[in-house]
Amino acid sequence: MFNLADLKAAKQTISQYMPATAQYSWPLLNERIGKQVWIKHENHTPTGAFKVRGGLLHLSALKAAGFTGGLISATRGNHGQSLAFASKQTGIPVTIIVPEGNCTEKNAAIQALGATLIIHGKDFDEARFHAAELAKKHNLQTVPAFHPDLVTGVATYAYEFFQTAPELDKVYVGIGMGSGICGLIMVRDLLGLKTKIIGVISKNAPAYALSIAKGEVVTTKTANTFADGVACRMPDKQAFKVIQNGVDHIVQVGDDAIRHAIRCYYTDTHNLAEGAGAIGLAGLMHELDSEKDEKLGTILSGGNINMAMFNQIISPIH
Repeated sequence: MFNLADLKAAKQTISQYMPATAQYSWPLLNERIGKQVWIKHENHTPTGAFKVRGGLLHLSALKAAGFTGGLISATRGNHGQSLAFASKQTGIPVTIIVPEGNCTEKNAAIQALGATLIIHGKDFDEARFHAAELAKKHNLQTVPAFHPDLVTGVATYAYEFFQTAPELDKVYVGIGMGSGICGLIMVRDLLGLKTKIIGVISKNAPAYALSIAKGEVVTTKTANTFADGVACRMPDKQAFKVIQNGVDHIVQVGDDAIRHAIRCYYTDTHNLAEGAGAIGLAGLMHELDSEKDEKLGTILSGGNINMAMFNQIISPIH
């Protein structure tokens, strides 16, 4: 989908709007886990998630090509904020469809950035179908979650991570629609690294695990997890192929394990993580092998947690 030259060019474009994010190995977290763990802080982007990189690259390319229309896309939050932020930078109008009950903080952030927000459907996939209908009706261009520009842009976080952290034995990353893990896989392969990429999903949203097990895309009727950024029930076919060929394995964790990881991030690093942001750490802790001397990594992408939910999750520490 992209080569090293494409990746470097994408990084140069994105750097006009945001600096590289940090990666830290936090002493308290290392002590808790018993190994050296490196965290890539994509929660420190302008929207709190790595998705913004793809939005910036895509809309910058459209602007350079003279695009004069409008865009539309469905989201549970971070993809929508990415497009809204890029819209504000480039002047290209964006309409975002979110499902009912979506995080109020994410909705507010999307609107604050100037995007048109429409609430429709009981879950992400119903919102996605409605976005496709509106695109035809109003002659808007859709932005799928796995658009090549989005994947290339998102992959710049993996390039930064692999270039600046020590060589890692394993990296754990959550899977939503797949751009984040695909970026890691493709950049690892481009750089010729031996790092194992491990995908992490919620037990309550097992579509990608079922698909890998069967060898073809499997959809589920529900994806009932509070970690809305990984609440996928219809895997993207292109993402599935990349994951199928490049992932070491997939770990499934429960919502309680994700909540525990959110608390660990807060107490050990003083960072807020939403469910999808903490799921990589939850997967890492789920299958720790204390006998192995290895360097581990994970991605904190998504700090946009509902405060009422965060208060509920964090209360056990008091």
